[in-house]
Amino acid sequence: MTPPATKPTTIHCALSEAAQVLQHASTSPALDAEVLLSQVVQRNRAFLRAWPERPLTAEQAHAYGALIASRLQGTPIAYLTASREFWSREFLVTPEVLIPRPDTELLVELALQYLSARRGAVLLDLATGSGAIAVTLAAESTESVVYASDVSTAALKIARRNAERHHVTRIRFLHSDWFEGFPGDLRFDLIVSNPPYIAEADPHLGQGDVRFEPTLALRAGPDGLAALRVIAAEAGGRLIPGGRLLLEHGYQQADELRALLSHCGYRDITHHPDLQGHLRVTEAAWPDD
Repeated sequence: MTPPATKPTTIHCALSEAAQVLQHASTSPALDAEVLLSQVVQRNRAFLRAWPERPLTAEQAHAYGALIASRLQGTPIAYLTASREFWSREFLVTPEVLIPRPDTELLVELALQYLSARRGAVLLDLATGSGAIAVTLAAESTESVVYASDVSTAALKIARRNAERHHVTRIRFLHSDWFEGFPGDLRFDLIVSNPPYIAEADPHLGQGDVRFEPTLALRAGPDGLAALRVIAAEAGGRLIPGGRLLLEHGYQQADELRALLSHCGYRDITHHPDLQGHLRVTEAAWPDD
């Protein structure tokens, strides 16, 4: 079908036609249509509803048609708008980084609970991607010292831009393949990470938004545990005695991760459920004796 809004049209007509075109390509076609038109006209969705008969310029109509065509092919809304909300802040996202998701806010919530009683704590967001976790923790826990690392230089550029966008200047960015590039004496009170945890043959990799996201940030070996194994084995050497590790993982990986962490010497291993009741984050303490 020909993409909508390629000829002079009004806001109402453009939205109606776009929603119809997207009905088999999206679970929220009307919302997608509004979000993308808001991007084109640089106005919020309330404006679109208040001025439905306002005409689009030819340039706006062409740009809108191109966005709808991309969405029809499955391109995530976040990449089309270069933006995604996380913890009530808007973050720049591009195809070089994962799209922040609501489930990951549990990781932030647990980290902030831990930091609330530890003034001046030193923390690390390992495999930071867009920087959404690191920026949020730095903004919400203003007395903490925050490090953020990633093996992808492209991801680190996005993370730095997000730190600048939210006027967070206290994050120290490190280019590193896991812990390899860290100074030898650097230790942390808390390490948090949302690492790759999807098995290479998982059918979900061919579905939805993940088709367009960086495979480096998604795939983790044949069983999805490759990155978690590395972190479990090496993070303890980077934690202070009694330090804490918080890991996001797949909803079926809690038992295997518990076994990995226990084998590596961690204590007080606890699983935390997400809003759907799936065990999504595992917390573990490094021994203090």
